[in-house]
Parts: sequence; structure tokens; C-alpha cells
Amino acid sequence: MHLSLPRPPKAVIFDMDGLLLDTEVLYRQSIISAAAHHDLPIGPSIYEGMLGRPWISIADLLREHYGTDFDADAFRQVWLAHFDLLTETELRLKAGVSELLDVLDALELPRAVCTSSAHFQVEHHLGTLGILDRFHHVIAQGDYPRGKPHPEPYLAAAARIGVDPADCLALEDSYNGIRSAASAGMMAVMVPDLLQPTDDIRAICTQVAESLVHCCAFFDQHPARRNLSA
Repeated sequence: MHLSLPRPPKAVIFDMDGLLLDTEVLYRQSIISAAAHHDLPIGPSIYEGMLGRPWISIADLLREHYGTDFDADAFRQVWLAHFDLLTETELRLKAGVSELLDVLDALELPRAVCTSSAHFQVEHHLGTLGILDRFHHVIAQGDYPRGKPHPEPYLAAAARIGVDPADCLALEDSYNGIRSAASAGMMAVMVPDLLQPTDDIRAICTQVAESLVHCCAFFDQHPARRNLSA
């Protein structure tokens, strides 16, 4: 399948969990084990609904499912404790991360991380795997008033980089992330992880790519590449 974009990106903005890091499966495992710890029933409508959301939205989802008196913050502490144990031994980069970053380095294109996670999590996870310094900016929890699927996280990322949103390539694995990037006016590309794109999501995606390795093809004819070979 030939992958192309409507215009050459001037910047690339990456989601983190499920896109750079193979963590969504760890979040799912830890949510299920935390629910078992609390003797709570849980299913795909809960953990799939959490993907790409900030904590305040996840807490609302939990209360909607388990009742308004549900102590979401206490549940979160157990959930994150289970997650932290998993990341100590199972934190991995997704396929193609290094290859794509090498391409962007060669083209000297600016890039950022735009995530619903906290800054300390970004610093720990990307730092542990040795790629934190390969990003020029990090936009995380606390850097925008409203989280994904609202466009504000991606608008904040474009402003931080100093590139018009229309000239930014946004790479996402979640529905809420795609909605956020597309509504910000970016070229939104879904790289599926736990969820495959629905017809509605495909309609707002610029492309769907199998992996970040395949995303390298977006830059085969990039003007910066031609300038390098001139």
C-alpha cells in the first residue's frame, strides 16, 4: 500500500502510549488486575474507553460505570501500582520508533510528544528507553485546559513548535487522539495498537499506517530530503 500525505509535514507530533511505547497492553493488564483487587467487574467498554483520555475523563467514566460514589482516585492508586510493576520489566518501544526518528533527524524536522500522561511519566518512560532527548518539546497533562479528544492538546503542541497545525503530521493510535489531532486541523494518521479504526475514524484520518516503520514512507519525497541530496 502506498502511503502519502497531502503536503510535506513541517513538524511531527507523536502520541506516547500505544504509539511510541508498547504500554497500552500494560495499562489494560493493570486495569484488569486492579479491578480484580477491588472485586469489580470490568470489560472492554471500560479499558478501551480509557484509551487516549486524561485522568479526569477516565474518572468520570469509572463513576458512570460503577456509580457516583465510586472512589476513582483510590482505584487509580492500585491501578498505577500494578502498572508500575509491569513497566519495570516489560516497558518496550513500538516497532519503527528508532527508524522514524532517524529519518526526522536526517531531515532536521522538529517533533514533539503530545500525551494525556503526566510529565514525570514521559520523562521516566522515554528517559528509561533513551529517546527523551530526541524530542524537542513535550506537551503533557497540565499543559492544556481540556484533554483529548478536544483539539487543545494538539493546538498547544503546534504553538510550542511554532508550526501551523495544517503543516503538522500527528501520529496516534487511539480514537480520542485521532479526534483531537483531526479537529486541530492536522494531518492525523492512525497507527493502530489495541483498536482498529472504525469507519467514522477512517473518515477523519489522513491515512492509516500499519506501523511507524511504514510512516517512514511519508518522507521519501520530502523537500528536505531532496535538499540533502542536491
